[in-house]
Amino acid sequence: MKRIFICGVVMLLAFACGRDEDFDAMGTFEATEVTVSAEAAGRILDFSIEEGDTLSTYAQVGVIDTVQLYLQKLQLERQRASLKANRPDIAKQVASLQEQIDKQRTERRRVENLLKDNAATTKQLDDIDAQLNLLNRQLEARLSTLWNDAASIDENVSSIDVQIAQVEDKLLKCRIVSPIGGTVLAKYAETGELASVGRPLFKIADMNRIYLRAYFTSDQLADLQIGRNMTVTADFGGDKQYDYPGRIVWIASESEFTPKTVQTRDTRANLVYAVKIAVENDGRLKLGMYGEVRLR
Repeated sequence: MKRIFICGVVMLLAFACGRDEDFDAMGTFEATEVTVSAEAAGRILDFSIEEGDTLSTYAQVGVIDTVQLYLQKLQLERQRASLKANRPDIAKQVASLQEQIDKQRTERRRVENLLKDNAATTKQLDDIDAQLNLLNRQLEARLSTLWNDAASIDENVSSIDVQIAQVEDKLLKCRIVSPIGGTVLAKYAETGELASVGRPLFKIADMNRIYLRAYFTSDQLADLQIGRNMTVTADFGGDKQYDYPGRIVWIASESEFTPKTVQTRDTRANLVYAVKIAVENDGRLKLGMYGEVRLR
């Protein structure tokens, strides 16, 4: 009986040692997940995606009610049109004064010629010059008022243009758009529900390029560097294991305590370093699956 017990212990130790030699680190597969939230408030009029759907980058997947924003835009456009209609036509407003000035200048030239022939008096010329000065001052004052009025209206129009641009931006944000291409992992809202700004609507991740987050002890760091290629073995349960080529894309700069769900080659080590290894997914890899890494 004692010999049987000793043999059993020896077999367990041999299995454990063999398992340690199979891999140098272990972790789980993950992807860059993006949670898309509502950027506008209102009732969701259309949101037809389902979990598992594949979306392209910037694909529109739904829309939030835009009626009130559209009416607000129409109101602002009417206000802008009204302001533009009231903008003074400066050329027409001063046309009468300009015509009087032109007549006085013509009359001055005529009196000047008569004065040379002693057919007019100096007083007549002085009276015309005084009238010209008065008309020019009236023209300058009128132009100053008209230009100020036009500038004020132009500023108000520019302000309304900014408000219209703000409304148009809000209208665009009523469109529910996928910021990246990938697979819908979760859906948090349905058509007909009320959306509020910041409410999560769905989660998406690029499942074509995923990462194995593995943990290595400090004595293994010397064998790791960004860009190094290595073999990643995905564990599908039972005896089903598949090898994938991987490449290190990130190494943690600080150590952390070993996660409870992860084993390392040296189980006595408490502090480990996280490493992300990029793997091209052939469609079989799923998030949360376990994977192993061999350095040799």
